[in-house]
Amino acid sequence: MKKKLNCVLLVDDDDDCHFFNQRLLNKLDCTEQISIVNNGKEALDYLSKAILGAAILPELILLDLNMPLIDGWEFLDEFEKMDQNICGKIVIIILTTSIHPADKEKAKEYKSVADFQIKYLSKEACSKLLLAHFPSHH
Repeated sequence: MKKKLNCVLLVDDDDDCHFFNQRLLNKLDCTEQISIVNNGKEALDYLSKAILGAAILPELILLDLNMPLIDGWEFLDEFEKMDQNICGKIVIIILTTSIHPADKEKAKEYKSVADFQIKYLSKEACSKLLLAHFPSHH
């Protein structure tokens, strides 16, 4: 039996994307919990609660870039200021509709970003990402 992730945090303002990713992760049976937030502010609030033990700390974050209130870039700026003893093990994958090369280059500037993918992930692409970043779980 393969080991599951404790929690995956989906950060996106698109309900269809949440539905799709939640369904994909459930089909892959790779996580115990899927938490959903609609923007970077909600994601930062969620992580603050998780650090205090009031929510499950995600092992994986699928992060959109274009969102209201706090976008993906602003989230990353704040995330990298958080306690890296706790948050440094979280794998962040940018999942966006942006095909702009500058966005991919900018993502490389963040040490917390493990990968940059275009929406929507296929089952095969998601499996490859999980295998690459969580080899002990497959």
